[in-house]
Amino acid sequence: MGRMSGKVALVTGAASGIGRACAEVLAREGAVVVLTDVQAGEEVAAGIRAAGGKASFHKHDVTDEARWNAIVAAVDKDHGRLDVLVNNAGIAVAGLVTDLTLDQWRHQMAVNVDGVFLGVKCSLPLMRKTPRDKTGGGSIINISSIAGLRGAANLSAYCTSKGAVRLFTKSVALECAAMGDGIRCNSVHPGIIETPIWGQVVPGSNEPLDLDAMSAARVPLKRKGMPEDIANAVLFLASAESSYMTGEEMVVDGGMTVGTPQ
Repeated sequence: MGRMSGKVALVTGAASGIGRACAEVLAREGAVVVLTDVQAGEEVAAGIRAAGGKASFHKHDVTDEARWNAIVAAVDKDHGRLDVLVNNAGIAVAGLVTDLTLDQWRHQMAVNVDGVFLGVKCSLPLMRKTPRDKTGGGSIINISSIAGLRGAANLSAYCTSKGAVRLFTKSVALECAAMGDGIRCNSVHPGIIETPIWGQVVPGSNEPLDLDAMSAARVPLKRKGMPEDIANAVLFLASAESSYMTGEEMVVDGGMTVGTPQ
């Protein structure tokens, strides 16, 4: 308890899944958490407050630069600082390359890539104004995917967007290091995690995805991950415990990218 005391964290896509778990874990460890999402998220913020944490919610389309500026301004007005940014909001557009429309492709890039870019662009000025101790403490955490490390059939748009997040993260890390602003930037790469993003059907099928069967076949640990598994990684990257890490990729996938299950 208390690893994030005195810190303010902004988490996008926080109404459910990984974003919700990140907000809850950061609040549990003492951070004031600002949750945002295009979906309703006030109930999540209220639950954090009921558990003794500090949280607020803002409706937020991450592709809207004006909305980003308004939310960061509200964080500055309400708290006067921003220590942690978790760019978690994302969507998955599945389908064969020949079946994807240009609008679908652009929407995937707008949410998963433009949203992360805008989050960093709009948040950095306030993060740079925030007082730092000798370990720095400013932390940007971009949620990518193992799909940002390797390709997958029927997920060309998603893989492209998550690969972009991976390299954008490294560029921002080097830029911040060169400026000496004490802000670190790392990416997290989840594998099969039980979240609403898996609720889509397999292309060409009317059956929902069976995550347990998929995990048993593809994951060396033979099980799916939970949102808290990613939130715990985010907590580490947000805390001073990871003060010597920047531009890194934290893979949380039960061994999927290590090799073929036996």
